[in-house]
Amino acid sequence: MPIPPLTPLAAAVLQVAPAPERVLEIGCGDGDATLFLAREFPAARVRGIDPSPELIHAATARIGLDPEGRVAFKQGRPSSLPYPDAFFDLVVLVDGRPAVAEIARVLRPGGWLILAESRRREARGGLGGWLRRHSLTRHGLRPVASAAAGDGSFSVARLADAEAPSPGD
Repeated sequence: MPIPPLTPLAAAVLQVAPAPERVLEIGCGDGDATLFLAREFPAARVRGIDPSPELIHAATARIGLDPEGRVAFKQGRPSSLPYPDAFFDLVVLVDGRPAVAEIARVLRPGGWLILAESRRREARGGLGGWLRRHSLTRHGLRPVASAAAGDGSFSVARLADAEAPSPGD
């Protein structure tokens, strides 16, 4: 029996505490992971963004009755997120290439980033993995956890808290 593709994401959310108030999934497709995040964080406002209008339409049709407007989908590109600076406590990307500067822009200080790979057992290694880690660090994101989960893997990072003293202060 194949392992569900959301297994790495499910393992990664266990690293996030306290529970976020605002969550964004980038590249949400038809909304599977976004709806999972809404169930996992029942008090959070969860948003999904995808460049495909067809997938956004399909995802929106899956919401059903949501009188509080907790879950919403919007068309947009990962490289120019249509949200204000420091808006989200958690940003999630499943099976995608992160636009790190843009993710760091929309994350609040102390906010979380989850990068999940549903089909890759090990976190990206070699030069590509080094470049991604370097890019995360350069934009203030520090690694918290990384592990294999199901048929994939995940990495969790946290944006530096602007109020925390820097080392040596």
